[in-house]
Amino acid sequence: MIPRTILLLTAMALCAPAQPKYNGPKPDKPDLPYLVHADNLVPTEAQEAREQKGKKEQITYIVSGATSTAKTPLASPIFLIQTQDLDASKLQLYKLEVKGGQREISFTKKKQPAAIIVNATPAGSGGLYRIEVEQTLSPGEYALTPEGSNKVFCFAVF
Repeated sequence: MIPRTILLLTAMALCAPAQPKYNGPKPDKPDLPYLVHADNLVPTEAQEAREQKGKKEQITYIVSGATSTAKTPLASPIFLIQTQDLDASKLQLYKLEVKGGQREISFTKKKQPAAIIVNATPAGSGGLYRIEVEQTLSPGEYALTPEGSNKVFCFAVF
């Protein structure tokens, strides 16, 4: 009975699907997420968000410009990133509000906007990662940001 179980487990392990290797275009720059559009990669808009302190311990992060230069029609976008200094598993996704010709998001100790769930998986060797959004995004402005950083990678869903 034990040899049959070992044989069955070995056969299942050999038949388990391996992580498929990515064979498409590779990002030109490291540490910059690219939107995947079929066989094209569209670089996200890299900026540094300005921090503005407000009333009642509110902190607003502001990104210049009313809309991102990186746009996608996909409601569940996929990104590709070649990591060098960034940790792909620490990227968080937030929806930004457009106010007064700029994009912003506000945080307080009592009210924290929820990050949209993203999943980073290795897509090959050398720090190549595929980042998938786990839910459907409504049209609007969004930013991927490394946890604990003011660096943002913006894009728009239309």
